[in-house]
Amino acid sequence: MHQSEVGPFVSKARGLITELGNLPMPTIAAIDGAALGGGLEMALSCDIRVSSNNAKMGLVEAKLAIIPGAGGTQRLPRCIGVALAKELIFAARVVDGVEACRLGLVSHSVEQNPSGDAAYLRALDLAREFNPQVIPTKDRLEGLAAFKEKRTPHFKGE
Repeated sequence: MHQSEVGPFVSKARGLITELGNLPMPTIAAIDGAALGGGLEMALSCDIRVSSNNAKMGLVEAKLAIIPGAGGTQRLPRCIGVALAKELIFAARVVDGVEACRLGLVSHSVEQNPSGDAAYLRALDLAREFNPQVIPTKDRLEGLAAFKEKRTPHFKGE
């Protein structure tokens, strides 16, 4: 990439990742492989992160004598604390899913399966646990009526 392209590229990447972080619905990053540099910055913009135990994560830009440019320096400390974030960023350290879970970088670390999609499958399970946003719908009204009447709601997807 030519030097004149770097600034616009970083601005676009930062904007995209910020938009992802501002989505009105819950977002889950499923990390089944490598999330290094911008990949981890994208995952950090999600509400929840799930990884396989052999996934690799890190803000490795310091190895290139640059800094993370899409919000990683702000988001990583929010997840794992300032001191640990500085250590990982300054050292350009790469951690696996087990260590990432221990640090609080991911919520769940799962054993990888032969298909290579264990984190994705765990993320789907989590997503199914979340109640969909149903305001303002007939289902919302049905839910409120069922609660008031102490019965099981009968949702129709309306």
